[in-house]
Amino acid sequence: MKKSGGRKLLKVLLIVAASLVALVALFWFSTYHPRAVQAETVHSRLPAGQAETAPSLQPGQTIKLLNWNVQYMAGKNYVFFYDEWDGSGPDNRPSRTDIEVTWGETLRVILDENPDVIVLQELHDGSSSTDRENQVERLMQALPPEYAFWCEAWYWRAAFVPHPRIMGSAGMKLAIISKYRIDRAARHQLPQMPGDPITTQLNFKRAVLEAILPISGGGELSLMSTHLDAFAQGSDTMERQVDYVLGLLAQTTSAGRAFAIAGDFNLVPPGLSYSRLPAAEQPMFKPETEISRLYALYRGYPTLEQVDGPDWRSYLTHFPNIAAEPDRVLDYYFISDDLEPRGYRVRQADTLHISDHLPTILEIRLP
Repeated sequence: MKKSGGRKLLKVLLIVAASLVALVALFWFSTYHPRAVQAETVHSRLPAGQAETAPSLQPGQTIKLLNWNVQYMAGKNYVFFYDEWDGSGPDNRPSRTDIEVTWGETLRVILDENPDVIVLQELHDGSSSTDRENQVERLMQALPPEYAFWCEAWYWRAAFVPHPRIMGSAGMKLAIISKYRIDRAARHQLPQMPGDPITTQLNFKRAVLEAILPISGGGELSLMSTHLDAFAQGSDTMERQVDYVLGLLAQTTSAGRAFAIAGDFNLVPPGLSYSRLPAAEQPMFKPETEISRLYALYRGYPTLEQVDGPDWRSYLTHFPNIAAEPDRVLDYYFISDDLEPRGYRVRQADTLHISDHLPTILEIRLP
């Protein structure tokens, strides 16, 4: 009897152990595990073998960049749960009707601006909150054929997020779309917020997406899209992410490439911007903003003269869903010294009801 009981106990323990292993494996394979640096596919509309004959950038050419966090086409009729810092916002997802209206408005602006390169953040793919639509794919189907090249990179991907306000799949991407040839692309993993092993795997894995465009005659231009963390108070996450970006830009310069990085940095600029924040928002940022170190080394847009000048309101880029009007700068470009800026602006007048971020446009002249 004792031997039989021992075998039964061993069998139960083996079943429990196998079940735990299966659960861990299921969890692992349902979440995203990128390498520190990994190549990403460069997609092209051109027939196989013709990509290398596509138009390339030319020395001395002026190109227009459009940078935009499109808030996954949700529109501005909501205060989502995460829009309140304590997670108490009333809304979980946008309606299908609002998504369709926002698609139309987003395309209107992009087509009107007709940029050479589109740099985007917060595009959904496979997310239950936007009906699992692949928004990069849909955008490419809607754009004119001259936008022949694009690349994309995940920074949130999970088959099921057990958050009570989500309870479904999540998928979010960065994207870079170009009229000119992209030779290669890479995803660079940013430092993550500290947390327990389960939460860390289910959370965002913020990144920099880099597209490398050849310049006729032998040069190259690195264009980058990024979206740094939010809700990182009480940790050094933002400092570590800025450190990583600084290191990446230094490596790019050492490799002999000109660069422009654009994105939603989730940081206010140096100067008066912190004091202009609503009092309830100030604890979410530092008076000595981490982005100061990027401004100290590279030319940033908007410039510090613009964000603290008499026309400072025209350079605001973020319109929180809980606010009545745009109230801060969170979106930036930083460029290498060998690029010549030819004009920067924020398109505000007809974009206030499309996303919680406003599209920004920078024109640069290549070396």
